[in-house]
Amino acid sequence: MSAVTADNDDLAPQMQELGQQARDAAAALARSSGDERNHALTLAAQSIRANAAAILAANATDMAAAEAGGLSAAMLDRLALAPARLEAMAQGLEAIVALPDPVGSVMAQWERPNGLVIERVRVPLGVIGIIYESRPNVTADAGGLCLKSGNAVILRGGSESYHSSRAIHRCLEQALLQSGLPRAAIQMVPTTDRAAVGILLRDMAEFVDIIVPRGGKSLIARVQADARVPVMGHLEGLCHVYLHSSAELGMAVDITFNAKMRRTGICGAAETLLVDRALVDTHLKPVLARLLDAGCEIRGDATVQSADSRVVAATTEDWRTEYLEAILAVRVVDGLEAAMDHIRRYGSGHTETIVASDRAAVEQFFQGLDSAILLHNASTQFADGGEFGMGAEIGIATGKVHARGPVGAEQLTSYKYLVRGSGQVRP
Repeated sequence: MSAVTADNDDLAPQMQELGQQARDAAAALARSSGDERNHALTLAAQSIRANAAAILAANATDMAAAEAGGLSAAMLDRLALAPARLEAMAQGLEAIVALPDPVGSVMAQWERPNGLVIERVRVPLGVIGIIYESRPNVTADAGGLCLKSGNAVILRGGSESYHSSRAIHRCLEQALLQSGLPRAAIQMVPTTDRAAVGILLRDMAEFVDIIVPRGGKSLIARVQADARVPVMGHLEGLCHVYLHSSAELGMAVDITFNAKMRRTGICGAAETLLVDRALVDTHLKPVLARLLDAGCEIRGDATVQSADSRVVAATTEDWRTEYLEAILAVRVVDGLEAAMDHIRRYGSGHTETIVASDRAAVEQFFQGLDSAILLHNASTQFADGGEFGMGAEIGIATGKVHARGPVGAEQLTSYKYLVRGSGQVRP
C-alpha cells in the first residue's frame, strides 16, 4: 500500500484514503501472528538505532524552530531528543516485544448446562487515531503498542515535532515493509494543517474506531467536543503529594523532591503538595528548602509563606494548575480528610501519592480517592507504563470507561465471545 503524501490540494480525500488504508491494514493485522508482529517491532528498534543520526538531525530542525517560536522550557524538554532518549525508544520497542501477546488470549471460559462452551477472547480495537503534542517518542511508543495489539493506527503528532516524528515514522514503515506486514498499519497524517485533526475527529467514523488524545487541556477539550467516535481520555496530570502526619522526614523530603523535580514536564510530575498541619514544625521547612534551593518556585498559603521567606502567595488558580515546570503549589491541610477533599475538588483524577507510616491512613487514602493511580511512599513519577512493566504507554487514561491508568497493549484490545456447540437449538 502506498502512503498518502501531502501534495494533493484537497486534504479531505487524502484523509479518507488514509482511513481506508488503515481499515484494510487492520483486517490484515487481525490475521497476523504474534511472532510476525514481534518481528516487525524488533526490526523497528534496529531501524531507530541505525537511523539515529537522521532522527537527531530532524529533531535539531524542530528544536531550532521551537526555540525561535518561544516554546516553553517544559515543551522544549518534551521535544528534545538525544542518543540516550533514542536508545530508550528502541529499548521500549524491545520491551513491547517481550510482553505476552494480548490478541486471542482467553479472558474467561465456562460451560452452560446445555453443553454450550463460551469463551471471552481478546481482539484488537481496529483502527486507532492518536493525536499528540510535542513528544516525538510517542510516535514509536504508540506505533509499537498498536502493532503489538493488532491495531492499525493513524498518528497525528504536533506541528512542533513534525520532522522528528516523521523521521521516527520512516523507521517504523521500513520495519513493516521488511517484515511483510502492511505499510499502512502505522500511518502518519502527512501535514501540519490543523484541518486534518477536524477531519479525523468528525469525518472518519467509518474508518476510525477510537481516538486517543495525548496533550494539554485545550487539545483534550477539543477532541472530546468534536469527536464522533469514542475517545479514550487522557486529561492533564494535576498530581498531588500528601504528607500525612505519620510521614518519615527523609522519605517526605526525597519523594516530594523527586515527584516535582526529576522531570517537571511530564504528566506524572507533582503539581501540588499537601502537608498535614501536624508536620509544620518538623517537615515543612526541610521539604521547602530542598525544593527552593534547587530552583523550584513555591506558591503557598499563609502558613507555608511563614515557613520560608522565598515562598510567594498562592491563589485559588494555583490549586488547579498543571505547571509542567519548576513551580509547586503547597498547602497545609488539617488531616487526611481535608487532603482528600482538596484532591477531589481540584485534581484531574490522574495520580496521587501519600507519604505515611500509618497503614490505616493509607488504606483510607486508597479507598477514599478515585484517581487512576494511587501510590504509597513512592514518587508520582512512577505513573508510567514502562515503570508498570507494560513496555511503554500511549498515555495515562483518566476516564472510567474501557481503560484507566497507563494504556499499554492490553488496554488497546476489546473482546468478543466465541460460543461452541454440538447441535443445540433454543427451545
